[in-house]
Amino acid sequence: MYTSPLFQKMMAYAQSLKPKSIFILSAQHGLLSTDTVIDPYGQCLKNMNSAERHRWAQGVISELRKRCDLDADNFVFLAGMPYRENLMPHLKHCEVPMEGLAFGKQLQWLERHLQRPMPANTSTIRFHVCP
Repeated sequence: MYTSPLFQKMMAYAQSLKPKSIFILSAQHGLLSTDTVIDPYGQCLKNMNSAERHRWAQGVISELRKRCDLDADNFVFLAGMPYRENLMPHLKHCEVPMEGLAFGKQLQWLERHLQRPMPANTSTIRFHVCP
């Protein structure tokens, strides 16, 4: 489903970090494993109101608690603010390496950083940003 050049480079970067987990955040489906197959959809967090985004985030946090250690793991977010703003307060260690960069600048950043190693206790949160 996610086939854009930006997504493909983000996935390659996430894989290059060699994390114990990579997840995709879906506005419609919440937290997805990279091998989950879904049908196309048009829902986007930036089109949801604040209460809807909070409910969505609570569901994602609930799923993350089952799969990760929210206090010990380091989470790397590779997408926009609507997807991370209500998640980050629940995570003790997180980073946003491309924060504030426009799509074109993100592509350039990814090309420069595809081989950067990360510790084994990293969980990468990777998600689609709606156009």
